Amino acid sequence: MDGMAKLIILRGNSGSGKTTTGEALQRKFGRGTMLISQDVVRREMLFVKDGPNPEASKLLLELALYGKSKCNIIILEGILNSKWYKNLFEDLLNEFKDQIFAYYFHIPFEETLNRHQQKPNTYEFGEKEMREWWNEKDLLNIIPEALLYKELSLNEIVDIIYQDVIE
Repeated sequence: MDGMAKLIILRGNSGSGKTTTGEALQRKFGRGTMLISQDVVRREMLFVKDGPNPEASKLLLELALYGKSKCNIIILEGILNSKWYKNLFEDLLNEFKDQIFAYYFHIPFEETLNRHQQKPNTYEFGEKEMREWWNEKDLLNIIPEALLYKELSLNEIVDIIYQDVIE
């Protein structure tokens, strides 16, 4: 690592593999890697709903800035709707500049449903909610995102991102 903190952003619809990938990346990069999960911040720490002008946005930024001062790698993962979190992404771009590695899980709805059914929280919500939340190819317009497809295994995705970041 060159001493500059690097930010990895993992975005996509519910059930696309963001959290699993974030956890695997944290293990691969090892100590000095901070994982920030939008769901943990929003649902567990703040206990707030998501939507326009999200209450979680400021804390996500504060956590990323803390990570920037203390860690080599910061991983931010979540659905992170591009419109609702626009200010967060602008602030992150100002802070991390060209040290942002952003990825979007471009996974078909049926595949996200299959993946969700393998998760421990499969009974907390189901197909109806996932259809309501669905946001087709919600790409950021200010930070370029590499697309990740369902054909890629977890190990392939982790290897791709790891290689991108360490180069």
